[in-house]
Amino acid sequence: MHTDVNGVRLFYRIDGSGDLPWLVLGNSLMTTHRLWDRQMATLTRRYRVLRHDTRGHGDSASPPPPYRMDDLVADLAGIMDKAGIGRATVMGLSLGGMTAMGMTLAHPERVERLVVCDARADTPPDGRAVWDERIAAVRKNGTAPLIEPTLARWFRPHVLAAGGERLDTLRALMATTTAAGFEGCAEAIKFLDYLPRLGRIEAPTRFVVGEHDQGAPVAVMKTMHEAVPGSTFAIVPEAGHIANVENPDGFMAAIAAFLRV
Repeated sequence: MHTDVNGVRLFYRIDGSGDLPWLVLGNSLMTTHRLWDRQMATLTRRYRVLRHDTRGHGDSASPPPPYRMDDLVADLAGIMDKAGIGRATVMGLSLGGMTAMGMTLAHPERVERLVVCDARADTPPDGRAVWDERIAAVRKNGTAPLIEPTLARWFRPHVLAAGGERLDTLRALMATTTAAGFEGCAEAIKFLDYLPRLGRIEAPTRFVVGEHDQGAPVAVMKTMHEAVPGSTFAIVPEAGHIANVENPDGFMAAIAAFLRV
């Protein structure tokens, strides 16, 4: 379904029984709510699940860039309001994980538990230069030329060589990302600066990272884990940046006890 939040038409979907506690999921840059399809059968046994398409992605509208992380957090809070969700467990991957951290920092009373998957908490200066290059490329040629290079960063070479339905599905999701959506979200990531504030997070927190993640490496996420008092940390073996797609069983093993699924 669609709703208007912060002047933007956003898509969201709810699955699971109405008597279950809420779980809110956030997707990566260049994917949609369907990034979580492989986990839904298990998650909906324990939770009522809200998924949404980030602005500029999937079936959500694409307001003119730039965006800031505060915008993406406000979008998520607004969707939760529309769905009648006062408090929820929040889990996100990559950009979705950044948004989940932002939600926890901005609205701690609304986050019961937090799971941050394959996401950074800051963008160093050299990373900002990389995002500037990608933004320039999208302005010139659109998002289509970025799909294969992005997959090459997300997955290991033998996974790409094997191909298959999971990669074809991701390609289809990535193709729905508009140039405005990519540029806007890339600008938000470029100025990401949550790391100094992670110590303020009081919600029980789990950090999860693919063993071979290049975008949010193990060492980076371990530093984030060490910054959040009482948080826990798990490495998904044989997985890169999109750990829940590359090794879905390993990913579920990493979150099962924490989410009680």
